[in-house]
Amino acid sequence: MTSRGMDAAQSAVMPATGLAAQLRGPAVAVGPEAPVREALARMVAERADMVVVVDGAGSRPLGVLTQRDVIERVVLAGADLGEAVAGVMTGGVVSLPLTASAHQARLALACHDLRHLVVVDGRGALAGLVSRVDLYTSRSLDVEDLVEAIHAATDIAALAQAAHRVREAAARRVEDGTAAHVCEWIAILNDLVVLNAVDLAEAEFELPLVPWCWLAFGSEGRLEQTLDTDQDNGIVFVPESERDTETLRQRFLPFARRVNEVLDACGFPFCKGDVMAGNPRWCLSMTEWRGQFAGWMSCATPDDLLNATIFFDFRAIAGDVTLAARLQQWLLANAGDNDLFLRFMAANALRGGPPLGRIRDFVVDRESGLLDLKRDGSRIFVDAARILALALGVSDTATSGRLEAAGALLGWPRREVDACLEAFDFIQQLRLRGQREKAGPPNRIAPSALNELEHAFLKESFRQARKLQQKLQFRYQL
Repeated sequence: MTSRGMDAAQSAVMPATGLAAQLRGPAVAVGPEAPVREALARMVAERADMVVVVDGAGSRPLGVLTQRDVIERVVLAGADLGEAVAGVMTGGVVSLPLTASAHQARLALACHDLRHLVVVDGRGALAGLVSRVDLYTSRSLDVEDLVEAIHAATDIAALAQAAHRVREAAARRVEDGTAAHVCEWIAILNDLVVLNAVDLAEAEFELPLVPWCWLAFGSEGRLEQTLDTDQDNGIVFVPESERDTETLRQRFLPFARRVNEVLDACGFPFCKGDVMAGNPRWCLSMTEWRGQFAGWMSCATPDDLLNATIFFDFRAIAGDVTLAARLQQWLLANAGDNDLFLRFMAANALRGGPPLGRIRDFVVDRESGLLDLKRDGSRIFVDAARILALALGVSDTATSGRLEAAGALLGWPRREVDACLEAFDFIQQLRLRGQREKAGPPNRIAPSALNELEHAFLKESFRQARKLQQKLQFRYQL
């Protein structure tokens, strides 16, 4: 069997991902004509906090009814328990598809101040519920105060102040948990800041009535933002006719530049490489984005690809998030069949290696005597995970999630996967700690600043990075 065939066979047994893996069981559901008494009895019998009201034909969620709703709208209001639930339910269900990520679910819970989130399948039918407990267990994501501050910001000054509080809280959290959890904690709150920035800017412009989506690239797209980060973003939109593309772009650009300005005021500096939605190069229609990716995959030089890698880590932040999902599906379908492109990407990932010496423990920069934890450490894991995700059709954009999925699909021993994840997390933790202490250049560290255990762990982490590069080298015969 060819490597392509083996990958396809492995994909067939890929474990459940996204919210499908978070569902505990079927949700309690009733029809809109069911009496409140019946809904309440079902909640008590099944020890549920709420029921989902669905239509009889397609089981599509119409609303929800909680025990608190029953108390406030029926019992205290002196209403009849025999009344149909349709008259007292909360309509306008906030839902996500089974394919949505746990991060998207946490963000939705925070945005709408919900305890439960309705999950639907590809047909829009009720698939189940996920709760805060399911998604926040052992993560200590106590975001309520900061979420309220971000939501309450009605102008740029207030939003900038809230964003500053997020950075201060993130710095305090560096020692509280693993780097992955801290980075996602930062990502959830930063996403809320971006959503508010988009809302503030959108109020100043009359945007075209076409589907559009604000995209995040790079570390933000991978949910790996640290304490020192700039902007990497873009817009995808869908014109009614391709002839309208340029006209629509010119209408989106002032809005996009305004969002970039608001984010800069909130402590997210302008991207030095101008990878921002306010740049016409990155405010593109769906067709143009596909053409851009197709160009990188078919005729780009290795140097071109080196500069384009962050674009392959995109995810949706605001607007019509289904556009990002459609673009990613197209990308994964086309990238996985392009062996030459993946080989070029792998060759780029092997240009530099971890700073391990044959005689000395570490090979430090000659002038500064420092190790670059980003360039020579975390980047190796990020690059390898990106290539494997594109090759195997993994939709996760986070490095840890990509490595986890790749390990399952390629049959890596569990201990190897765990060692790889722990190594990446340790390097990220050192980066966060250095940025918090502001003792020197971001992402750089002196080996003498490490204690004996940290020194040994970093050395082993670099060895894991080298092993990961060797897997790429073998897979692509480089």
